Amino acid sequence: MCERVYVFMHAHLQDTENTLRVYASISSNVTLPCLVQHSSGMMSFGSNGMRVKWTKLGADESLDEDVLTSMGFHKKSYGRFEDRVFLQDTHDEDASLVITDVSMDDMGRYRCEVINGMEDTIQEWISIQTCRLNITIFSPPPGVVFPYSPPVGRYNLNFHEAEQACLDQDAVVASFDQLYEAWRGGLDWCNAGWLSDGTVQYPITKPREPCGGANAVAGLRNYGLRDKDTSLFDVFCFASALKGEGFPERLTYDEAVQACLDDDAEIAKVGHMFAAWKLQGYDRCDAGWLADGSVRYPISTPRKNCSPTEAAVRFIGFPDKSQKLYGVYCFKAQQ
Repeated sequence: MCERVYVFMHAHLQDTENTLRVYASISSNVTLPCLVQHSSGMMSFGSNGMRVKWTKLGADESLDEDVLTSMGFHKKSYGRFEDRVFLQDTHDEDASLVITDVSMDDMGRYRCEVINGMEDTIQEWISIQTCRLNITIFSPPPGVVFPYSPPVGRYNLNFHEAEQACLDQDAVVASFDQLYEAWRGGLDWCNAGWLSDGTVQYPITKPREPCGGANAVAGLRNYGLRDKDTSLFDVFCFASALKGEGFPERLTYDEAVQACLDDDAEIAKVGHMFAAWKLQGYDRCDAGWLADGSVRYPISTPRKNCSPTEAAVRFIGFPDKSQKLYGVYCFKAQQ
């Protein structure tokens, strides 16, 4: 999350090397995180007397720009930010700012203040957090972003375990740019996952209540920087262009592994399947084992009884490995 400082006196924060950097592309929407842990007796943002104020910081205080103020149901945006910004406000501790239709002029440092009192002269500041918004212009490499959670269930990976989980699927932890491009391509996923910069985010193309609110704009939901050792989430992995091809058979998990080896191949990893599906249009309506013990199948052409509403890699689950209900997807590297 953003750099956090607790103070009880008026101050003008200086930029530090630990300030969270948030990235966005021109014309996109972006969320600047501001999450506050309430201490005992502290009021929620919606209660009387608690105010949220966002400011875009200039080289000195005289160049600061008011962005948005909020107190209960009363909210006001200012200047060129008018009607382009609003609070994400997914829960009582969320004062994150959503900026829509991002432009180059939006780049810079922002400050979020949670203030106990209506006037700027009031001295008690509950929390001050700063972020820097950077604008990116890039050409993403070919590949596919896919969400991943381990067999034990969602939200069980710290950052280091997330890195290994992606490597185990012949992939790497996705960058913000890669996730952003995947979102632009239609990726919609309501579970938060690690990115390579240590932030935790998730892409929403169809806003709905469990995923940031039905009235929120589409975009990347940003939880900010999290502790890489103790925080537990899923992960977004990135697999580059496929180096082989997949093909199915049908068996228990151990038999599936051996069947691939007998054919001078290896059991396919999740990254192999997503890359074949996204980059080669791989389509097969047969559920099969993958190396991590999951059962999935790729559908590029939606149809009845396979994936009637959308193209996707369908996930069956992590079934008992002794079951003989599924085929297997193998991967054979091209020479």
